[in-house]
Amino acid sequence: MDFETVAVVILAAGKGTRMKSDLPKVLHAVNGKSMINRVVDAVIPSFFDNIIVVIGHQWERVKSEVESAFSGKVSYAIQHELNGTGDAVRSAMPELKEKMEHVLILCGDVPLIQTKTLQLFVSTHIHDRRDVSVFSVCVENPTGYGRIILNESQRFVAIREEADASLEEKTIRRVNSGIYCVKKTFLIDALELIRSDNAQNEYYLTDIVSIAQKMGAVAGSYTGDAPEECTGVNTLEELNVVENLMNLRER
Repeated sequence: MDFETVAVVILAAGKGTRMKSDLPKVLHAVNGKSMINRVVDAVIPSFFDNIIVVIGHQWERVKSEVESAFSGKVSYAIQHELNGTGDAVRSAMPELKEKMEHVLILCGDVPLIQTKTLQLFVSTHIHDRRDVSVFSVCVENPTGYGRIILNESQRFVAIREEADASLEEKTIRRVNSGIYCVKKTFLIDALELIRSDNAQNEYYLTDIVSIAQKMGAVAGSYTGDAPEECTGVNTLEELNVVENLMNLRER
């Protein structure tokens, strides 16, 4: 499939305070290569025409790191206030090229994601003519992840963040990986409708699923069969887990 009309937005603005380090989270290395550069590595082979890295905390250091490996191949958007993932994506929109029809959104702290996985995900999104697709995985311990919410008809209707989930919803093991593919025209409209009336007072990108339901747009959840690829890093312990998984893969 031709991915020339698919832009990529990589979210890399956060502080990563739980890492207990002055180094921006996405600059921590996994087997000698920073997490952010591993994510860019995964998208460069197929989605090379419009890659945008959203930077914020210590943005000069993050930009310098990416430029050292991908000079001239990536553009940047600065999230001046860290007001959530929805706000981060909004800051990237001016960098989207006119011809782009879909936007693949990833986090810069998910370094195990692979090119072929993203290709399959985006291909499914386009083939099924969805307005928004969410990459989900089933995990043993869903703590900390947004839960995939289905209605009585097993239709995907929302993503519930941990802080806003009910006790029953917290038992759901199918979770949001933080990877999305969204039709650009829908994304432009949906970003204007996201509100910050939640436990964190942030603009959640996850709200675009419930917005899609209200607008009559097509939302779907794609379930990956390799949950370890979507392992996010928020602590040094999780960084160690990811390094061990990377060692197993490279062997």
